Amino acid sequence: MVFKSQLLTDDRNKNEHTAIKTTSGLSRRQFLRRVGVSAGTAALASQSISQVWATSSIEPNGSTQLTKDDLPTESLNEQTPFIQTTCITPTIETRLFASSNVGGSGDRTQLALDRVACAGFKVNNPTITNRQYLRFAGTDSQRASDLQNIATGAIAAPKLLLGVRGGYGAMRILPMVDWSTLGRIMQGRGTILAGFSDVTAIQCALLAKGDMSSLTAPMLYSEFGKTKPDEVSCRQFVEALTNPNLVINISDAALTSQKLPSILTSSEPKTITGTMWGGNLSVVSALAGSEYLPRIDGGIVFLEDVGEQPYRIERMLYDLYLAGVFKNQQAIVFGALSAAGEDSYDKRYDVATVIRQLHQLTGLPIYSGMRFGHIGQKHSFPLGATCQLTPNTDGGYQLAFTDYPTIKADAIQVEGLWQTA
Repeated sequence: MVFKSQLLTDDRNKNEHTAIKTTSGLSRRQFLRRVGVSAGTAALASQSISQVWATSSIEPNGSTQLTKDDLPTESLNEQTPFIQTTCITPTIETRLFASSNVGGSGDRTQLALDRVACAGFKVNNPTITNRQYLRFAGTDSQRASDLQNIATGAIAAPKLLLGVRGGYGAMRILPMVDWSTLGRIMQGRGTILAGFSDVTAIQCALLAKGDMSSLTAPMLYSEFGKTKPDEVSCRQFVEALTNPNLVINISDAALTSQKLPSILTSSEPKTITGTMWGGNLSVVSALAGSEYLPRIDGGIVFLEDVGEQPYRIERMLYDLYLAGVFKNQQAIVFGALSAAGEDSYDKRYDVATVIRQLHQLTGLPIYSGMRFGHIGQKHSFPLGATCQLTPNTDGGYQLAFTDYPTIKADAIQVEGLWQTA
């Protein structure tokens, strides 16, 4: 494999961008943005969040563009300005990486940038959000450069690497990044890479080849640019960033399936300790058999997904089972399997049936209802870190995490992440 050792400069990015298709017939707001009128500049100057508006994912012609990381948001009355809030000076060195889909709205992106700045995150490369090639947030080379330039030392490793959004595209850039070197540099700096959904491919590669943890967490465009960001998700994002001993308690399996117990096991549940790894089921199963899927002895596998029918969920789980992925694992933890729907042949064939079949196949204890996935009120947590999984007396369980990098809590003002009209 040949790695690119040179810095992909802004000039080169601009040259590549000439091949990118642009859209004619700009709206008034798009025109103002194109000529350089930025609400974010005023926001930082006044230490208050800007009066800009987030658009929903509804297109002007009434159609919708849904991806797994970005469900429709409610529309916002553009006559109502945002409530002013005192912002702190951003000091947390932050870089964005855009490995997957392009963002659909420049205003929504700018609002997200204003919010994270207000909360204390100093984003050093906001202009990458302007890239587009086909459906992607730039060419493969551009998107890989967000990470590879850190691996080569051309760009200093930040404290936070924040994903812009998911969708699709991260898998295309996996061979273009020196994950081993990137992981070593991130470990030395204590860098936290945060994202989920399609970013699972990045997180798996980083753990498999760079032995580096990451944070499964909300992302810039898909959460912080919403009309009304979810306050619980924002608070839990900051909790996972700042707490070196994160604890999450799960009381029931409802987010996975209401027909399942929280713990499905053939013997008495017991405390286990291992490395938690995994992410989005569709992405993890697509990596089966590749060098980018972690091989962890005694691991705890975490899986979540959205909009997949029960038979598709089972097929992806069989992909992993037949590839031997569940061998030498201690347990499987399921987060939200949202919008799974019903089987058109037989409604009895549901998510609960699929997971019970997996339990029979693997013999592993299965824990359901973990509060993470394509849902609101997400509880962020580290992947690739040590997790102690403990059943409780009420039929639920607790996950306690250690051995992952964090940020000082006093550097973050969490309220800046969800200011709403």
